[in-house]
Amino acid sequence: MGRVRFVQSASRWDQFPDGKMPQVAIAGRSNSGKSSFINCLANQKIAKVSGTPGKTRLLNIFDVEQRFWLVDMPGYGYAARSHSERGDWEKMIEDYLVNCENLKGLILLMDIRRKWSEDESVLLDFCAAQGLKIVVGLTKGDKLSRSKWKSQVLLMEKELGVPCFALSSLKNWGIRDIIGLVLREWI
Repeated sequence: MGRVRFVQSASRWDQFPDGKMPQVAIAGRSNSGKSSFINCLANQKIAKVSGTPGKTRLLNIFDVEQRFWLVDMPGYGYAARSHSERGDWEKMIEDYLVNCENLKGLILLMDIRRKWSEDESVLLDFCAAQGLKIVVGLTKGDKLSRSKWKSQVLLMEKELGVPCFALSSLKNWGIRDIIGLVLREWI
């Protein structure tokens, strides 16, 4: 991939720099691999990877080849934050997903070894109701055999009705496939 650079962090989407840059949100549970996805895409460490879930608290904007912004959102499903802080995150994310006119779609990341949860279903249904395109990236695919990750991708695509890709930031595969889909079909 070409040049990926950090633009800024914001607590509200209306604090983003002016402009009409198309945007793609990236979402997932805490520790789903969002930062690793961004770093692999950039081919350098530009997003902080933490062993402690729940570190992302703002909307973090990354410019991808001056073609679109990838907006990293706080992870969900992490209970070690206060109820009010989690509520603030939910409001921030919902406001962004509902009101940002430049948002083209959402990349939902989830560990390929996990079961699909109610959190993912709520996000998938919410995106469908908003008319947002969605693609699912099944991270940590290198932890399974090739036949297992392939069958998991096919099963998820059949169940969800959206494109799904197995990813590995360690082996550097699948990430460019998702970005290729985003550039071809969303931007």
